[in-house]
Amino acid sequence: MKIVKNTVVSLRYELIDEATGELVEKVEEPVSYLHGGYDGIFPLVEEALHGKRVGDECSVTLQPDDAFGEYEHELVEVEARSAFPEDIEVGMQFEGAPEESDDEDFILYTVLEVGDDEVTVDGNHPLAGKTLTFNCKVTGVRPATAEELAHEHVHDEGSHLH
Repeated sequence: MKIVKNTVVSLRYELIDEATGELVEKVEEPVSYLHGGYDGIFPLVEEALHGKRVGDECSVTLQPDDAFGEYEHELVEVEARSAFPEDIEVGMQFEGAPEESDDEDFILYTVLEVGDDEVTVDGNHPLAGKTLTFNCKVTGVRPATAEELAHEHVHDEGSHLH
């Protein structure tokens, strides 16, 4: 079966940082998404997979705007140490609203630095600003169920590709 709109696609993939050649992520257990513009995978990858079959492979280079966005320096904020729990450490993550935002959406912040009086946090995705290569192999293709189409996402074990 070919990958077309309203099919469920399962694949294994890896992400490579183009600048360093570093393997950023490797997924051995197949993950699934609903094909056809449902935002379950990067649009350029979805486009490259269209028409492929089980066993086919593809490689797509994603510029920052095609993946996790440009790095936004204004999302790096310095906050009072007293606003954080006592056990805060570099690398910890938490959700919060950006300082200069009217948007009610929360974003994920990563703690960059913990000082005596201040904590520096970064609201950028860890891969923001990076050019990435997405290599994948198709491991399954099936028609989507009526329920999956109604909900616009896959309802099986490996359905969380982000």
